[in-house]
Amino acid sequence: MVRNEKSIYIDDYAHHPEELRAFLSSLRKLYPNKKLSVVFQPHLFSRTRDFVDGFAEVLAMADELLLMEIYPARELPIEGVTSSWLLDKVQLEDKRLVSPEAVLEYVKNEQPELLVTVGAGDIDRLVKPLKEILEK
Repeated sequence: MVRNEKSIYIDDYAHHPEELRAFLSSLRKLYPNKKLSVVFQPHLFSRTRDFVDGFAEVLAMADELLLMEIYPARELPIEGVTSSWLLDKVQLEDKRLVSPEAVLEYVKNEQPELLVTVGAGDIDRLVKPLKEILEK
């Protein structure tokens, strides 16, 4: 976690719609006046397929969504199940598909006031560089 005068950054392992709902709802209560920027990496093609509507609904709680590619773990891709497919279902104006490098560039340039990274894939590789960017 990073908390300074400009930014708050929290990383969470949430990777199921109900976990995400609980986490994002808590953030909305803790920081009601801050713009919530969510970086989410879906974990598993099958989970994304099975819960796509739940993910779409919950991710729309953000003010801004940066969606990464699905982390496959032990699975092979499932035809039609992509992060773009999920992104199209999210009812949010400020949303985009991003690479890990694009996340770092975004944070460096925009310095979001309330940034969260969520997911169970390799999104945790962003934690250290994001902290370094926000602590400068």
